[in-house]
Amino acid sequence: MPDPADRDGGELDGFRISFVPVSVGELVSDFVSEWEDVTVSTRVWERQVEDGHRVDLRVHVLRGDRLGSLAELRDFLAEYHERDPADRAFTEFQHGEDPGLIGAAEAFWLAAPGVAVDVLLDPERLNVDTLRPTALGITAAAAGPASPSDSDDPPAQTKDT
Repeated sequence: MPDPADRDGGELDGFRISFVPVSVGELVSDFVSEWEDVTVSTRVWERQVEDGHRVDLRVHVLRGDRLGSLAELRDFLAEYHERDPADRAFTEFQHGEDPGLIGAAEAFWLAAPGVAVDVLLDPERLNVDTLRPTALGITAAAAGPASPSDSDDPPAQTKDT
């Protein structure tokens, strides 16, 4: 059972974030961007540190035709996060019925062809024991929008990444 101090993360582009670890910062921002024909809706949790702010947790909902398979998602994220596509730091995991990959600080899965979720955390503060329940706590919202443009509520902030 989750710690009662853990928080609910709300909805993001058709997905419910039901578990946010208590140790994650209280500052929350939403961003929508597009990169290489993929729309990326992002929610970031951060905390204030001596020299600014530090991101503890990011959740991305990705939508685009080029995300048709887990391999295509992995390749896209390697480009997006600027890492070696041959990185073997990920192992397979199941997110319900959906195929995914998980590493020490990132988990991602293909929710449907063209729709994926990517969860990243600060490995200096959190670990895979926190990552797994956070990722598994993200599920399709009962009546979430089909795309970011279907929502009547604008994101809190917009940023191009």
